[in-house]
Amino acid sequence: MSTGTASPVFAEDASAGDAFHTPPVPLPDGIPGDPIRVRRLDNPAAAVPGGENWLVLHRSEGADGSPVATSGIIALPDRAAHPVPEGGYPLISWAHGTVGAANRCAPSRDRGDTGASPMNAHPRTLLGHFLDQGWAVAMTDYEALGTGTAGHLHPYLCGRSEAMGVLDIVTAARRLFPGEIGERYAVVGHSQGGQAALFAAHYAPGRVAGLVGAAAIAPANHLLGLVRAGALLGQVNSGFAFTPLLLAGALGGDPAIDPEQVLSPRAFEELWPHVRQRSRAGLSRPDSWGGIRGDEQFRAGYPAAPNAHQAAFDRQLEAMNPDLPITVPVRITQAADDERVRADPAPLPGTDALVAELTATNSPRGNIHYRRYGPGAVPADEPLGIHFATIDHDTPELTAWLAALLADPD
Repeated sequence: MSTGTASPVFAEDASAGDAFHTPPVPLPDGIPGDPIRVRRLDNPAAAVPGGENWLVLHRSEGADGSPVATSGIIALPDRAAHPVPEGGYPLISWAHGTVGAANRCAPSRDRGDTGASPMNAHPRTLLGHFLDQGWAVAMTDYEALGTGTAGHLHPYLCGRSEAMGVLDIVTAARRLFPGEIGERYAVVGHSQGGQAALFAAHYAPGRVAGLVGAAAIAPANHLLGLVRAGALLGQVNSGFAFTPLLLAGALGGDPAIDPEQVLSPRAFEELWPHVRQRSRAGLSRPDSWGGIRGDEQFRAGYPAAPNAHQAAFDRQLEAMNPDLPITVPVRITQAADDERVRADPAPLPGTDALVAELTATNSPRGNIHYRRYGPGAVPADEPLGIHFATIDHDTPELTAWLAALLADPD
């Protein structure tokens, strides 16, 4: 057992500040999970409390299957309180919620001065709690978030892309800290990350061994119906901030989609450029997507008679719903009165419907477990609302569920 400070097997890189996130061109040879750069995290605003935080840039695989460099954080527990156990620390691969597509909003780059900062800060209490259990934590930024370039936009909610980020950072952690990061890991995510966790669990077999379970807190689901319903509203809504993010994700799945043919002239010319510049909160402002009526977002004909590019957009939205075959235990958590991700937003399907779909898809396994908190169960005094308060409220039950799965079977 080790009680000292970790020293990764890969030499620390001296790149300071955000230059660390700029991928080398060309990428060095290797396979997914190979570290490219690593250094101690020098951004206190991004650090998981109570742990030893490392910033990593590693090889992964993009939405189109091509090699990409993806950034993230690896945090190890305090060795004095938690000496490295035989076989290494169990690992939680954390999938974060929606922050936007602008590089500065990536969790490992956010220095507390962006519209995404409150959303990036909130889960660190949970992640610090995981370290307190003696578990290591890996936190992907996802593809092209933090590392994006002019021609490479974060493919928001593109399931395979997210899954590669969530899984490949597990491999990176094992390669950087051999003997200290063990073979057993779980994936946990919230909102966008809840959806990502389900996709990661689906893609894990044959890619990264050792997955014992997946937990999805208020996972994004059934996006197509939400976008189509919003396109019929004759009023403004801050939730239209998700439209450009979803289009960015659709482009990851189908680069042939032309945003100019999907969006109205006003939305394309005035608002679409904001997706590279603003956090999700910034996109919600009245001078951005929060200031356009729902029925002004898209070119004429949508959603009743979509053109070819809008129809391709719809197909990608439908593919984002995480109704998937999964072989490991799955725990889904949802608060009934969450206004961001709804349990049962009749007449549209919500998380209740997703759970029913997953249960049917995985019926031979019986591995889908649903923790639905009824109205009023999750305190509403959290500044970010019940959508985030659910994370804290669920922490004791989630921890117990994970502990049983991560325990050494011997």
